[in-house]
Amino acid sequence: MGGMGRIGREGLSSSSSPDADAMIAFHMKTLCLVIAAFAILLATTGASAAEQTWTGKIGDSACGAKHEEAAENQGVMPDRECTQACVRGGSKYILVVDGKVLQIANQDNKDLATHAGHTVKLAGELKGNAITVSKIEMP
Repeated sequence: MGGMGRIGREGLSSSSSPDADAMIAFHMKTLCLVIAAFAILLATTGASAAEQTWTGKIGDSACGAKHEEAAENQGVMPDRECTQACVRGGSKYILVVDGKVLQIANQDNKDLATHAGHTVKLAGELKGNAITVSKIEMP
């Protein structure tokens, strides 16, 4: 056993000192609190980041950002009438914000028909280029 040292019984013992046990317990509790705080922060940040608000005009997918003349020499219909007519004809509701067209995912939202052609403040979640509307109100 030339250069090999011997390990004493205290080196093989599975129990540790009371101070070491307290330190381990303290670190475990701290770690659990940090993980819980991070999870809460992540959950609340994700929820608030998903909900957005836009101010724009509810239009229709046939006309997009600009309503055109309905028939030759008949003039342009008011936005509300044009949007209602186009949606009755099969078009989808859209939101036009600063000339940009955003699709609306939940076409069955009752407030879309109420505010067709109006400038509104719309709240919802944007996924890709489509908004799932949660609230529509006049600005």
